[in-house]
Amino acid sequence: MRNKIIAGNWKMNMDLTGSIELIEELSIELKYVQKCDVVFCPPFPLLLPVKEAMKNTRFELGAQNMFWEDKGAYTGEVSANMLLSVGCNYVILGHSERRKYFNETNETVNKRVQKALLAGLKPIVCIGETLEERESEQTRSVIENQLKYDLQGFCRDDVVNLILAYEPIWAIGTGKTATPDQAVEVHQFIRDLLSKLYDEELAQIVRIQYGGSVNNANARDLLGRSDIDGALVGGASLKAQQFAKIVEAGELNS
Repeated sequence: MRNKIIAGNWKMNMDLTGSIELIEELSIELKYVQKCDVVFCPPFPLLLPVKEAMKNTRFELGAQNMFWEDKGAYTGEVSANMLLSVGCNYVILGHSERRKYFNETNETVNKRVQKALLAGLKPIVCIGETLEERESEQTRSVIENQLKYDLQGFCRDDVVNLILAYEPIWAIGTGKTATPDQAVEVHQFIRDLLSKLYDEELAQIVRIQYGGSVNNANARDLLGRSDIDGALVGGASLKAQQFAKIVEAGELNS
């Protein structure tokens, strides 16, 4: 059985004091967690203090992005080695906000994923369709295109070490959430694609999260489905009680 993985993507939120207070509160709320993997992805300046705050917990640290070069004149970017040096195990790549606002493409996501895997980081690779694409029944073709290009050139052993996050763009930060049936349909389609690209065994190993306005009210319904292996949580990850309830739903279904 695939253990659930709940990752909190703080996006461009929180300051130093607030981030430490949140981790301290959640270390108490979630001290019972044994099976579910819990990952926090704060902004870059907060990575090290958050890592320090979680040192007596089972929490793991992730970043929200990284560049594909090891070093150089790339102002504003960070490398895989920099993330490793402050204790990151995970990195979110290809988030729709990166694609929308910073012109990231399937090609550049592929480069980032390749570098993350080579460095020993676990990429959380985001894929998902817009509302217009869903309404015009293009969801499957969009997902297939993204997955094929994002994973182009990767062997089976590479793909085993990543997490996929299905994030329908129309549900991110909008308060709208895909129903469990809608989410499962796409998750099963992704597994079918992995089976065709690699093999059925791999398709059953790779964890696929759902992301898109996940909160304490809908988490249990979503995470109770066997094909949904966790959640990539945005706004609710900034609120201790809400995030704790989501993790609790993941723990119960791991």
